[in-house]
Amino acid sequence: MEEHKDAIINMAIESWRFARLFERLLTKLDAGAHKRYVGQLKWFIKKTEESLDQIGLQLVNVEGHPYDPGMAAIPLNIEDFNPDDVLIVNQMLEPIIMEKEKGVLVKTGAVVLRRAE
Repeated sequence: MEEHKDAIINMAIESWRFARLFERLLTKLDAGAHKRYVGQLKWFIKKTEESLDQIGLQLVNVEGHPYDPGMAAIPLNIEDFNPDDVLIVNQMLEPIIMEKEKGVLVKTGAVVLRRAE
């Protein structure tokens, strides 16, 4: 059963990455096509989240949040900053996955940081 859960987690991560790519592609479409495909993307994301919910998991996105060293995400560019810099999560490269009810970390995410303005 655990191997099935791992497979679902991997599929959720790849689905999340695909949705992010799809969002970037949508910015290149005209308004009419954009509106039509945004609905399909929202449906895809909703179905992914519902599937994860059925096994008690959730994706956590911390983009735009202040960076905290205790955050369940690996900062890939932390060496670019001074220890006293106030940092913000600029981009999630991989989502954090948590057990929904218990709040237990299942998979650490990966982030890129920037200085707060």
